[in-house]
Amino acid sequence: MDNLFILLLIPVLSACILAFVKNSQTAKWIALVLSLIQVVATVPFLCNFVPDASMQFESTFTWIASLNIHFHLGLDGISLPLILLTNGLVPLIVLTTFGKTFKGNFYALVSFMQAGLVLVFTALDAFTFYVGWEIALIPIYFICALWGEGDRICVNLKFFIYTFFGSLLMLIGIIYLYHQTPNGDFEWASFKALQLPGGIQRYIFWGFFIAFAIKIPIFPFHTWQPDTYTNAPAAGTMLLAGIMLKMGIYGLFRWLLPIAPIGTQIYGAVALVLCVIGIVYASIIAFQQNDAKRLIAYSSIAHVGLISAGVFSIHIEGMQGAMIQMVNHGISVIGLFFIIDIIQQRTNSRNLSELGGLAYRMPILAVFFLLIVMGAIGLPLTNGFIGEFLLLKGIFSTNVWYAVFGGLTLIFGAVYMLRLYQNTMLGTLHAEHIQVKDVQGYEVLVLGIVSVFILYLGIFPNALLKLSEASVIQLIQQIK
Repeated sequence: MDNLFILLLIPVLSACILAFVKNSQTAKWIALVLSLIQVVATVPFLCNFVPDASMQFESTFTWIASLNIHFHLGLDGISLPLILLTNGLVPLIVLTTFGKTFKGNFYALVSFMQAGLVLVFTALDAFTFYVGWEIALIPIYFICALWGEGDRICVNLKFFIYTFFGSLLMLIGIIYLYHQTPNGDFEWASFKALQLPGGIQRYIFWGFFIAFAIKIPIFPFHTWQPDTYTNAPAAGTMLLAGIMLKMGIYGLFRWLLPIAPIGTQIYGAVALVLCVIGIVYASIIAFQQNDAKRLIAYSSIAHVGLISAGVFSIHIEGMQGAMIQMVNHGISVIGLFFIIDIIQQRTNSRNLSELGGLAYRMPILAVFFLLIVMGAIGLPLTNGFIGEFLLLKGIFSTNVWYAVFGGLTLIFGAVYMLRLYQNTMLGTLHAEHIQVKDVQGYEVLVLGIVSVFILYLGIFPNALLKLSEASVIQLIQQIK
């Protein structure tokens, strides 16, 4: 079946089923099976996709006739990789929880969030896109608030206020654009066809940019992120970092650039500078972190700063680098946060000063950890290399100094990620950790799958790049 509604229906039905499952053991297996069904349902879209610039598998029906709102879905080369990322990572995230005692309500929220994410990545009606944007926020708020740690309520309130403020700005922009369309509709194609004067596009640019920059996050809209990532349960952090932040980068591609091309030409350089500042700022702070989870949170700010800079380079290499690196970052960050969760479960600590020498007791974990770290810092033949190379090449084409400072993420990233590995796996094993056990069962399976993807996309990056190339080229032509 090639109707995109099926990709929304499965997670919604999964959420309804899982909400009534009280036994944690039963819930996790049902959640895994249902998430794998979603993967199977995604395969026909990948197999039947034609890698050109057209919008494919379009499905639509009138939702609110009085306002001319349509439930309009479609896939192109920009949205398909993110659908693959979303539906591919959710089963892995579910699998990482097999050592926990979450009941069905937790997995129901994960499935409901997955439905919102799929809607965001397929919506071709701005109202529908906004609904998906808000739907994805609600489950992750409750996941972090109910199963998080530390001062999770205050942290999540800050997260909610930030994202809600950004969403409000975007909604104002959407309503304005709706009133400018000839037929009074919310269609993406209608918004894109508007020839708005430069003065108006300035406001549209900032309304959408701030909403997306908060979600990504881009400096200085990032302050909610480290605390939220650190206090969220491991699975919640994986959802946030692996998939949810990609909503913001996707929004730049799908909505901001084609709707406000003049605004992008005027303020794109400002946005690019903010991205580069975020790279350097987050990397420097990552050096100083003793909490391993918080270190990875700051490293994520640096990496997505580079991805966002690639988008605003408005060059084929930079934008293609952003496309592939969105997927690569999602894969690598899932592995990193899972490893830190494993270490915390085994040692009751994730403070670097309290760890060390774990490779002696956990050699299998040490091998997986090293490979994932190599992918995160962009070693050749790992998934991170080609994405970072393309990003820097695209940014270099815009301004050599942006590339110089943006490239610091490679140097800084290598330093703090190798420090993370050294302080956990190498050195002297603490006496209280002599009895820790190596990874086994589902842990090996998750890390093995992540490692396979890291190597496969490092050796065969064209598998992803060819999907998005035509759509990215068309977008650049529309902007310029």
